[in-house]
Amino acid sequence: MSAPQMGRKNGRRKPMAEINVVPYIDVTLVLLIIFMITTPMLQTGVEVELPQAESATVESEGDNLPVVLSINEQSQYFITVDDQEPEQIQREEVEARVMAVLNKKPNTQVLIGAYKGIEYGVVVTLMAGLKNSGVPSVGLMTKSSEQ
Repeated sequence: MSAPQMGRKNGRRKPMAEINVVPYIDVTLVLLIIFMITTPMLQTGVEVELPQAESATVESEGDNLPVVLSINEQSQYFITVDDQEPEQIQREEVEARVMAVLNKKPNTQVLIGAYKGIEYGVVVTLMAGLKNSGVPSVGLMTKSSEQ
């Protein structure tokens, strides 16, 4: 028997019992990079608490009435605090006025009511501004279908 054939059985090679893990490591690192890039993009949304039913009403706790921000068809802003008459304010003043109320009464709800013809971006910009200034949650007002 010649030397090259001594380690072989019937001329066949012995199967390799090792797994090459380098391609698996490469795929894992690529997935890690993809998730690291996309995760911050998913977390930049504005959290909004919407009612679960069309006829749900907002319950106020005792004398803690909600702050209502309204936008009319001319894109004018109004604020209603403690059931007083709505007061017209400038867009730049909204966050400061709401935060002043929340500093006095921290559990006060903040609600936005906008005319149905107002652009979506105006309401979203207002909500984002309130969230960035520290308002914990913002609700949207709607009319029930019975009215």
